[in-house]
Amino acid sequence: MIFYLKKGKGRREGVLPVYVRLTVDGKRIEWSVQQSCEEIKWNKQTGRMYGTKEEAKKFNLFLDAIQAHIYDVQRDYALRKERITAEQVKLLLTRQDEQKSRTLVDVYQYHNDQFQKLVGVEYSFRTLQKFRTCLKTIKGFLLHQYHRQDMPLSMLNHKFLTDYEFYLKTEWKLHHNSVMVCLKKLKKIIRLCIANDWLDKDPFKAYKITSKETHRSFLLKDELERLVNKELSCERLERVRDIFIFSCYTGLSYTDVVELTPADISIGIDGIQWIFTKRAKTDTSSRIPLLPIAYDIIQKYKNAPDVSHSGLLLPKLSNQKINDYLKEIATICEFNKKLTFHCARHTFATTVTLTNDVPIETVSKMLGHKSIRTTQIYAKILDSKVSSDMQKLREKLGKVS
Repeated sequence: MIFYLKKGKGRREGVLPVYVRLTVDGKRIEWSVQQSCEEIKWNKQTGRMYGTKEEAKKFNLFLDAIQAHIYDVQRDYALRKERITAEQVKLLLTRQDEQKSRTLVDVYQYHNDQFQKLVGVEYSFRTLQKFRTCLKTIKGFLLHQYHRQDMPLSMLNHKFLTDYEFYLKTEWKLHHNSVMVCLKKLKKIIRLCIANDWLDKDPFKAYKITSKETHRSFLLKDELERLVNKELSCERLERVRDIFIFSCYTGLSYTDVVELTPADISIGIDGIQWIFTKRAKTDTSSRIPLLPIAYDIIQKYKNAPDVSHSGLLLPKLSNQKINDYLKEIATICEFNKKLTFHCARHTFATTVTLTNDVPIETVSKMLGHKSIRTTQIYAKILDSKVSSDMQKLREKLGKVS
């Protein structure tokens, strides 16, 4: 192995790039070390810069480090009794250089830019927004913890993750599960780095992402009936109430409900009308037979001018207005719980279906879940269901005795 100055056209007069030439088993390969040296300062015999001044010392130490890396690679392969070619040595060294140049924010931004191009094709805009928010927290953490705007991937370790978790809980005031969402997003970025050989060690190897069980609000049977039958004097509140009830009886999220069109309604295998759609969040299919209440709501707005002109099935309001109006409705109905479209979706899964003995596999299919484990989160066992099941057991045991 030698270092030499490479001559060629277009070179600055008197200054030439330094190359390394490596020969293994008679096969030779050369590559640039990304440094240059004046010809008059170069010692061809030693392959180093002449002199004992600070400039020459630093330059020669740099070349010594490269030579040491080459010897380390060859030694590691020799200890494992594996053959290595000159080309492999070059690839290993240049890959290490590339790893050092990769930074966390740059890679995260690269992922988000690629992700954005797939919005509407494979992913939803809401998911992109989550990645953008998580990147914002990373940037804030780097400034807060390290007083820098970016950092090399090689600096990522277990302590980085635990400090990042602490930062999100103390500075951003996020709840535990929200913090875990940010860490899950970061873990995806790390997997991307490892897959592309930009990172050798996985900092998540000894870090466990955990979720705490949370109370998911939903309407009980009597509360749902009270909401359905409540007389509302204000048209805007009545519209929001109807859209919310439609979600309670279909399990669709707000985003999916307000984008429904007549084309999404077709005759199902049983001869009645079904909703055939794809969930915006997961791009999975949802097939839902229309229950009478949901069907009646569609018919109610079928000839409404703003609805028919929009080409949609139901009135469309902004998510922010919907949530504000739901607060008013909850007050009018004297509910001691917050009404959201998550609450409506949970009501469908729990009060409307599972409590009425609809199998969890069927509920999972209608909700558009990719895994039944997700549906099990919604599978609340109500006191009324326990009472009903135990009454059946009493009757059965009574007959036996």
